[in-house]
Amino acid sequence: MSTTETPAAALKETPLASIHRERGAKMVPFAGWSMPLHYGSIVEEHHQVRRSGGLFDVSHMGRLMFTGKDARAFLDHVCTRQVLGMEDGQARYGIVCNERGGCRDDVLVYRMGESEYMMVCNASNREKLLGHFAQVKEARGFVFKLEDFTERSVMVAIQGPKVMGVLADFSSSIPGLKRYRFLKKELFGLEMIVSRTGYTGEDGVEVIFRTDGFIAQTAMKMLVSKLDGREEIALAGLGARDSLRLEASMALYGHEIEEDVDPLSAGLRFAVKLDKGEDAGRFIGQDALERIDAEGPKRRLVGLRLEGRRAARQGAVVAAGDAEVGTVTSGCLSPTLEQSIAMAFVDAAHATDGTTLAVRFGRGDVAATVVPMPFYKPA
Repeated sequence: MSTTETPAAALKETPLASIHRERGAKMVPFAGWSMPLHYGSIVEEHHQVRRSGGLFDVSHMGRLMFTGKDARAFLDHVCTRQVLGMEDGQARYGIVCNERGGCRDDVLVYRMGESEYMMVCNASNREKLLGHFAQVKEARGFVFKLEDFTERSVMVAIQGPKVMGVLADFSSSIPGLKRYRFLKKELFGLEMIVSRTGYTGEDGVEVIFRTDGFIAQTAMKMLVSKLDGREEIALAGLGARDSLRLEASMALYGHEIEEDVDPLSAGLRFAVKLDKGEDAGRFIGQDALERIDAEGPKRRLVGLRLEGRRAARQGAVVAAGDAEVGTVTSGCLSPTLEQSIAMAFVDAAHATDGTTLAVRFGRGDVAATVVPMPFYKPA
């Protein structure tokens, strides 16, 4: 995980900033926001999520609302995943591509109603996407309203094997949610969107609601305090979130995906539908992805298990003998597996599970084996 350098005075704060400070969080700049890296030990926060539950403030993520007669058609045009046919209360993961098939961002699209959809995007790409969407809307004549309500809302992720049991004390309907489904629920007098989604490899939910006014912020603090006050759930920061998602082999923008990386090469074929049909139409970047799909990606994202306990860093060279055949995108010493793991792009000829490669460190090479992903699956 990398942080961005922004002058402290210019950093945005989430509505939970006072809670982070009260709990002694180490705050760092991230995508223009002041965010908690950890509250004590990153490794302990990681283990807490794996064995029980953690609560993450992810209010820096972009939250956009699309309403109007062309909202669905527009989203099908800019997203790789089919939006046509989604049901109310359903969420889908997809990619917003450029014309070359590269990833502008990966997003979650939620269907609120026939002409109302919400999108959650990465904090670092929110402004870029807003500009892109405005250009496409004008060029194609789509009719809809786009509202960016990121800075007027809160988003928290509550993740871990015991989370759904804890949430049953708040609502009997939440544990019954299917994966990638959401509902609107009133808690503490406020309407919240609760979705069974996450970014840790564990079960859990993500909660979104607007924070206009003092009452909303107070209610959010009450919710966090009630959850964090139980031994099953504790606050966790960006550090643990990164190691958790890496164990689960989940892509991170700026590492596994970016403008020069297509989703097929990045192992995200499930999030690309090349045959949406006439009613849904074609999406931006589809021509390029069809060519890549027909020819086969020249390089592929693979999992690596390294010998020893040294963590590979982004940008490290992957070699086969004397030849450079790839580059590490993310790596860490896995707290759960107690092994050094990494994701890397390698030439397709070296992407088969069981292939022996090496990762180059400053003082020599470390043997690595291509292994299946994800590295970790919950029991």
